[in-house]
Amino acid sequence: MAYKHGVYTSEQATSLVPMTQTDSGLIVAVGTAPVHLATAPVESNTPVLCYTYSEAVAALGYSDDFEKYTLCEAMKVHFALFNMAPIVLINVLDKKKHVAQQKKTVDIENGVATLTDPALLDTLTVALSEQGEALAKDKDYTAAFDDDGHVVVTPVSGGKISAEASSLHMTYTMLAPEEVGAADVIGGVNTSTGKSEGLELIDEVYPRFGIVPGIIVAPKWSTDSSVAAVMRAKEHNICGHFNAISLSDIPTTEVKTYTQASEWKNKNNYVDKDGFLGWPLLKLGTSKYHLSMQLASLMNYVDSQHDDIPYYSPSNKSLQADGACLADGTEVFLNNAQAAYLNGQGIITAINFIGGWKAWGNRSTAYPSNTDVKDTFITNRRMFNWVGNTLITTFWSKIDDPTNKRLIETIVDSANIWLNGLTAKGALLGGRVEYREDENTTTDVMDGKIRFHVYITPPAPARDIEFIQEYDPDYISTLFA
Repeated sequence: MAYKHGVYTSEQATSLVPMTQTDSGLIVAVGTAPVHLATAPVESNTPVLCYTYSEAVAALGYSDDFEKYTLCEAMKVHFALFNMAPIVLINVLDKKKHVAQQKKTVDIENGVATLTDPALLDTLTVALSEQGEALAKDKDYTAAFDDDGHVVVTPVSGGKISAEASSLHMTYTMLAPEEVGAADVIGGVNTSTGKSEGLELIDEVYPRFGIVPGIIVAPKWSTDSSVAAVMRAKEHNICGHFNAISLSDIPTTEVKTYTQASEWKNKNNYVDKDGFLGWPLLKLGTSKYHLSMQLASLMNYVDSQHDDIPYYSPSNKSLQADGACLADGTEVFLNNAQAAYLNGQGIITAINFIGGWKAWGNRSTAYPSNTDVKDTFITNRRMFNWVGNTLITTFWSKIDDPTNKRLIETIVDSANIWLNGLTAKGALLGGRVEYREDENTTTDVMDGKIRFHVYITPPAPARDIEFIQEYDPDYISTLFA
């Protein structure tokens, strides 16, 4: 040490660690998008973090045809109907793979030829006839998408397309979203490229963006039991550490009554503590929406009203809907007894009772076969996941620090102060962290393993409020007062 003479200062790390802010409900949506309409296109099977509607549309394109382009439903619901952000979108429609070659003669009407197929603009060639020579783009014609996503070919004045021409022959490659199947959404690891695809990309969300996935959805695709099974598998150990929930739908093409919904759930073995299932569809104007997607964005909205802490249930909160329906448009009106039956079978639904159309139900698909309160209420599952994820991100920096009393006290004290704050807020009825001798054996501590026991009690949703009325004859005496 150098010779010192004077007054000096030094610093050491604060013994209390501020808790990290972990997003309680980041939605990860997997599906298909009209990438031919994207102005800043992103490769398929690439997670895209979007904070604005325009950002999502630029990266993936947009179409109101939710049946073909399921991620557009996610965009519309999240950004337009609920005004929430952000969301992670994963498109599996590959414009190199899910395509078809097409030739078509298109009539010229009102001075333009309009192609309604989802053509890839850079593959389009235009000729005066099927055997004719290809015309020159921007010299003989211009081609651009209109607001409906159609390709509009406009003759250029002085070009080879005469005013008398009645039609144009077009050759192009077009998207074939019908070629996308459940296997594409499920994904996995591509043996040729070694890259992850589909739902497997959920593990890349945190390394890419530093935000923990909270809710997994796949509008339309989650009605396929094989897709939903993988969604449930991906809920746990995301990146080897984090946990999320998944939201799926019962297919209304098959299940047309509320009693059939319960049968379908049991037949397809939808039993999972972090899995939630909805029936039927929702409608708003002429558009239909999956209940799972609206529930996901509704959870985000409800969380945003309570400091981004998921202790309030989305049940009995307003949906963006003016009705419930089946895929064929048949309207569905459930009374409270019918809706309660679904809830008792671990299915969330929608009712129009007091205050308009609202989500109705709190139970995970683990209910009623599993009655552990930790596993069956939506708020409990989300709070357990959120608390766990927050503890991981907060104390990750302590990994490989010396296992001494200072480390243990720092973790215990910091976590307890945080849990006390959640209790004071009402997000927990109580919570504490303990370092217990009986859970930390000498050999484990010697090997660098330490365990902390976390006790938390989230408040259950008040699902049953009862008023007991009784006639009291004593009040007759007021007549003689």
